Amino acid sequence: MMCTSVLQIAKDGTHVFSRTMDWNSLQASPIFVPREYRWQTDYDGHSFQNKYGILGTGRKKQFEFDISDGINECGLSVQKLTFSHGAKLNQKLDDGNVGLAPFELPFYLLGKYKSVEEIISDIEHIQLMSGEYAVRPYDNPHLHYAITDRSGRLLILEPDQNPMKMIINNYGVVTNASNFEKQAAKLADYLNIRSDLAAQYQVPQRISTESFAGKKVPTSSYTPTGRFLRAVYYRERTDIPKDEEENFVSSWHILNSVVVPKSKKYQANYTVYRTAFCLETRRYFFESYNKLSPIEIILSDEMLLTKEARVYKVDDRLDLA
Repeated sequence: MMCTSVLQIAKDGTHVFSRTMDWNSLQASPIFVPREYRWQTDYDGHSFQNKYGILGTGRKKQFEFDISDGINECGLSVQKLTFSHGAKLNQKLDDGNVGLAPFELPFYLLGKYKSVEEIISDIEHIQLMSGEYAVRPYDNPHLHYAITDRSGRLLILEPDQNPMKMIINNYGVVTNASNFEKQAAKLADYLNIRSDLAAQYQVPQRISTESFAGKKVPTSSYTPTGRFLRAVYYRERTDIPKDEEENFVSSWHILNSVVVPKSKKYQANYTVYRTAFCLETRRYFFESYNKLSPIEIILSDEMLLTKEARVYKVDDRLDLA
């Protein structure tokens, strides 16, 4: 899993959080999980009941859903990405804390919290646990997490320490490097970064002075840093979208710059799907690699009255209708 996440804010204040999912095969599909859904963690079998309804991408497991990216009814959106061998999982759960498998964190956050601020306030009580001694053993994936909401704040959670490290990301893009600060510092070769960027409460529409004179142009590399630099650069040069509709279209085109083509001779992973979440209207777009046309599902008030979970079938074939 490589992956790139992008947050854009339109002139009318609407937010679109988009991403590519780079993996060796398509293993997920759109899913809906209703309010008050009960599930069990693979770590210790502890039972939880979600508060909020969720729409996103993932797969059904025996006692829960494994969600890669999603939005809940409050407009909170969470995405998981590979963390380049940076995760340090816990062997022992501290008294009073919640223990989760790394892949379970997006599902837990979307089901319980309504905002980035709530997560920041509670993160010290959540530990990601090694699967070695779990009641249902699992591999120990190296993951980190990109989280945003209608406030426009973009939070990265990195499980390289306990409690998890929290990084407020005002650049609007997340990839997979294990040292975000070092990665972000390389932007100076490509952009004149605003001196007040760190002081911004939310991701601004422009992070630079918009002067590109004497600066480099990003390469076509698919490394985590290569995709980060390219996505930030094109996000910066793209016209600021007027509204949510333009924001989705703009975000989809920015993702074009980091989509990884299938090239099995040289690398196992490619962009198996991409998604975009419109935080204000709870519109969700999903496009698999071969389909070349996104489908749209809305987490509507009517859907939120539904009591049954749903897994949507993906027809990963060319559709130009």
